[in-house]
Amino acid sequence: MKIKNWYSTGKPWVIAGPCSAETEEQLIQTVDGLVESGITTIRAGVWKPRTRPNSFEGVGEMAFPWIKKAKELYPHLQFAIEVASAEHVDLALKNDIDILWVGARTTVNPFNIQEIAEAVRGVDDIPVLVKNPINPDLALWVGALERFDAVGIQKLGAIHRGFSTYQESIYRNIPLWQIPIELKSRYPEILLINDPSHIAGKRDLLFEIAQKAMDLQYDGLIIESHRNPDEAWSDAAQQLTPLALKEMLNQLKIREKSFPNKDFRNELEGIRDQIDETDKELLEVLSRRLELVKKVGQYKKEKNVAIFQLERWNKILENRPLWGEKLYLDAQFVKSVYQSIHDESIRIQTEIYNEE
Repeated sequence: MKIKNWYSTGKPWVIAGPCSAETEEQLIQTVDGLVESGITTIRAGVWKPRTRPNSFEGVGEMAFPWIKKAKELYPHLQFAIEVASAEHVDLALKNDIDILWVGARTTVNPFNIQEIAEAVRGVDDIPVLVKNPINPDLALWVGALERFDAVGIQKLGAIHRGFSTYQESIYRNIPLWQIPIELKSRYPEILLINDPSHIAGKRDLLFEIAQKAMDLQYDGLIIESHRNPDEAWSDAAQQLTPLALKEMLNQLKIREKSFPNKDFRNELEGIRDQIDETDKELLEVLSRRLELVKKVGQYKKEKNVAIFQLERWNKILENRPLWGEKLYLDAQFVKSVYQSIHDESIRIQTEIYNEE
């Protein structure tokens, strides 16, 4: 992909508005509050893909006159809506919608993505933002972005809204920060926006997620805001009033993207040199450990013993985190490290067993 950096104001781009445009009064009153809070890009759900039938799925085309009225009241505003089909794109463009985004449920389906991409072919002046797929699959996310890139979309961006897994979590959708970080590593110029509303699922977690996104140098946030969240027809628990949103945004700390002075850079480089040397030592230790794993694998093969030994694995899971705690290492981190080591050990010993 030949992605260009098309958003370079130097400030985080905040997109905010109700999960759904419910009524004209609700939309206009919410927009009034957001404008007072300094928001210039409004999100509003026109069509809402829902998990279960009989849930509120948006008012559809009825919302466009309300959006038009809001833009007449505030000519400087831009509006963003979700589209899930070529028909949605056509209606959005006819009604002067400024920004389109593709939802997580749509991103998982390459057929739907291709249909939408063809519908926006040649529309290179409107931003298209693609949410990550529901499942943690970076290839699907990249593939969706590639399809829009292939039809000539110049203003392309990605929205990180978290992932659905069977893992228990305090979040509605687990962030899995490493996936958007990998996306940004591959395509440094891509606009990356965080959606704390859908990651959190409840408003008391919004700030910590938004702050982490800023600490990771995301380019912006897309947040749900409603005039009266408790009365919202969808996603009530994760929405903020415009005033509460303003207060939250004011609390965010925006980090410098470059180092402030030469002395600071020199000190930091010195620390990084130490990290590099430590990493070399760490890799040497890992190499020695895996050489021992090979010896164990050869011995198991000679004695016709199964590769996976549950008792041994449980013992490692029990005592390594305790060893780590004595070194002030987080127990869960230690477990995750040893899980990776165990996976590699199984792979190595399997190769040994398959050798003639």
